Amino acid sequence: MKKSFLLFICLWMAFGASIYGQVKKIDTTMKLGNIGFKLVCSNKNEDKNFVTVSPIGFGSGARDVSFEVKGRIRKAEVDDLNNDFYPDMVMYVYTNDPNDKGTVVGISSIKNETLAGIGFPDIVDDPKLRTGYKGFDTFMLMEGTLMRRFPVYTADSIGAQKTGMYRQIQYKVALGDRGMLTFKPIRSYEFAKQ
Repeated sequence: MKKSFLLFICLWMAFGASIYGQVKKIDTTMKLGNIGFKLVCSNKNEDKNFVTVSPIGFGSGARDVSFEVKGRIRKAEVDDLNNDFYPDMVMYVYTNDPNDKGTVVGISSIKNETLAGIGFPDIVDDPKLRTGYKGFDTFMLMEGTLMRRFPVYTADSIGAQKTGMYRQIQYKVALGDRGMLTFKPIRSYEFAKQ
């Protein structure tokens, strides 16, 4: 009886682990009006995850772009992020980090004729924003801006504990160094989650 029970528990745990390890393939089309993007990604290999983005409704010169990301895409959204009346797309990419750290890959439409990348700054490069950051990122688009939220931890690097506060950072797409588009933090604030 004990052996049967232990065998059942082991099989159940193995089944649960296999379900947890499965990652959904992404094959979606996102549009604003008649213009948008088709995103395809197998999401299989976290180290070399190949992504293909196909423009929809663009001029005849627009071509598919393929690239690789480190991590897996959890979600993608479309909005006009640089106020040029053309759609832009963001992908939220997470590595297999136990602290669920995420980043953003952005693609902008350049007058619906071609595509360009949108850089996303590493939070560790900003002393103010990185204070208390341990991961557990969530992202979303809101009215043409990108929002990032995460719980704030105590500054103790070894025994860091949640403070009960959350930091939200609002990013806007702007021209950065060398004329490239990049997400720039324009506002951040902390709040207690109810």
